Amino acid sequence: MSLNWKEIDLILDELELPGAHIQKIVQPDFQTLVFTIFHTSTGRFPLLISFEPSGSRLHRTTVGTDKKKQVKLQRFAQFLRSRIQGGRIIECCQLGEERIIIMKIRRAEEITILYTRLWGGAGNVIATDNNGVILDALFRRPAKKEISGETFIPPAPRLSGRTNKKPVFEIRQRVEGMSFNQQIEESYSSRNRSVDFERLSKAAEKVIENRMQRLKLSLGKLRDRLKNSEQFDQFKRTADLLASNAHKITHGMHWIEVVDYATNETLRISLRPELSPGDNIESYYNKYRKNRGAADNLNEEIQNTLANIRKLEKKRDELLKTDNPDIEQSINHLKHFLDASSRLSSPDQEGKDKIPGLQFQSGTFTLLVGRTAKENDQLLRKYTRGNDYWLHTRDYPGGYVFIKIQKGKTIPLETLLDAGNLALYYSKGRNGGKGELYYTQVKYLRRAKHGQLGLVIPTQEKNLSISLDQKRLDRLFVD
Repeated sequence: MSLNWKEIDLILDELELPGAHIQKIVQPDFQTLVFTIFHTSTGRFPLLISFEPSGSRLHRTTVGTDKKKQVKLQRFAQFLRSRIQGGRIIECCQLGEERIIIMKIRRAEEITILYTRLWGGAGNVIATDNNGVILDALFRRPAKKEISGETFIPPAPRLSGRTNKKPVFEIRQRVEGMSFNQQIEESYSSRNRSVDFERLSKAAEKVIENRMQRLKLSLGKLRDRLKNSEQFDQFKRTADLLASNAHKITHGMHWIEVVDYATNETLRISLRPELSPGDNIESYYNKYRKNRGAADNLNEEIQNTLANIRKLEKKRDELLKTDNPDIEQSINHLKHFLDASSRLSSPDQEGKDKIPGLQFQSGTFTLLVGRTAKENDQLLRKYTRGNDYWLHTRDYPGGYVFIKIQKGKTIPLETLLDAGNLALYYSKGRNGGKGELYYTQVKYLRRAKHGQLGLVIPTQEKNLSISLDQKRLDRLFVD
């Protein structure tokens, strides 16, 4: 609800603006101006002029002119700085009951008159010279001739003596122990906080729902791939049957018929004629190992995706709860979440360039885990930078773990231990429960010449002894 004319009168009475100096002018957003006012009797204070929808107002505020600007310095604010900043207010009053505040400012020998019209959707600040010629306006409206060079003619002031058909305005109920300026600021701040919370909640909910949809779509694809990969036992069974009938296989055979010892059925098994009998058997064992590894990785990725869905559900419940008594804290959490989300790739880009392997969160740090030579190589080539950290088990083959650095932040011990546990967990040393790791920055890794895919040689590495911590792993997988 905008201020009525009686409330504006009361605000101006409390401010005692005549005789004050305008020391600074800022524009925090497109609908707001803040003047720093200094008066010998009241000291220095910020004066806010706002044209928010359904909230046009002018009052003393505690925001301050050092509030971080959300927009670059706008045309009208630049004009005011050049024209009235440093000037002295010689008159300030309301035009009758019109909700128009007339402020006359002198700087040197120059007179400027500001007409601040608090009419909701038709609000404006119009600067004229002493003859009424418009110098500039906050909102230029050619249709209303509120542009530079036109003559501004304020409406004739309406005074008391209204008929019963016209609305009667009253000052809202006063709050004991507060000036009216303080009361208005608190009232609009509370309203704005509620509006901000609702707006940010909708934005966060949309971000979370989009992520959930992508994760659920990814989960469906992973489960389909798992079904196709779960045939690995058949390859082992075929390899075992060929091994038991190896004496019947000769070079150049395209197929062989064998009896399945489990079902007593006769099966025809395809062979590659260019391979020896032993190589034909080994090729089926290789298919078994490859598909079993793929199924293991898919199962881990499915569990990780489910955990991410649970995390998002938990995050949604935390962010969108409306019973938090500290609404400022809720707003800050929502802003932090949306700021972090904005730094991620767009949904379209994520689909085109999905990060391979697994991702975990350790505090504010992101951990990337490659489980295969291909994933290790892709992460190293495309998704890490020189100052990121790399960890790997010293005595066992396994996946690479990368800690993505954050500018101006040192990696805490807890994050290093989280990464070390993941490096040991995704290695052949997992069953032993303990292992030695080395870690260094990516810029100190050197690719092995003619080496296998993803193989690197670390330099300037440091040692880290890790004992698997199940509670730590549970937190990484679930939280």
